[in-house]
Amino acid sequence: MKFLIASDIHGSAEYCRLTAEAFAREKADKLLLLGDILYHGPRNPLPAEYSPQEVVRILSGLKDKIICVQGNCDSEVDQMVLPFPVLCGYAAVFADGLEMILSHGHRETPPLKTGSVYITGHTHVPLNAVENGCYHLNPGSVSLPKEGSGHGYIVYENRTFAFKTFDGNIYDKLSI
Repeated sequence: MKFLIASDIHGSAEYCRLTAEAFAREKADKLLLLGDILYHGPRNPLPAEYSPQEVVRILSGLKDKIICVQGNCDSEVDQMVLPFPVLCGYAAVFADGLEMILSHGHRETPPLKTGSVYITGHTHVPLNAVENGCYHLNPGSVSLPKEGSGHGYIVYENRTFAFKTFDGNIYDKLSI
């Protein structure tokens, strides 16, 4: 199973389009979205090509391939216009003997088993760390990266997480 993992689109049609193109280019089976899909939030600037309606249109073409958790900027009305379910705060995905817990990252960390992979967004900063015997990963933000990081995502395949920029370059990797 191959996943493309992305977070924090924040209504940017430009970066949503790039995410959809990366999904096709990577030939991923599922798109795991870590929340903050349509609204830019009161603390963030407007992202490039801000158009929540266009983001809905782009993601509609992938609706059967998306697993999405709710972010702090995702409202009930957002969930009504998106053509796929926006799950509550957490979701579990299992592949290749790994347990991956998805969350936007603005809530308390759930109980994790040693060796679990906890994947969050929210901070807009990529992360590849080991904490309390678990792996904590963050792809950063698709549209509004912070702390000098780039626009990017993670590709998971065969127990390997590759952190990539939209030009396809790998800048970090974790193999478990």
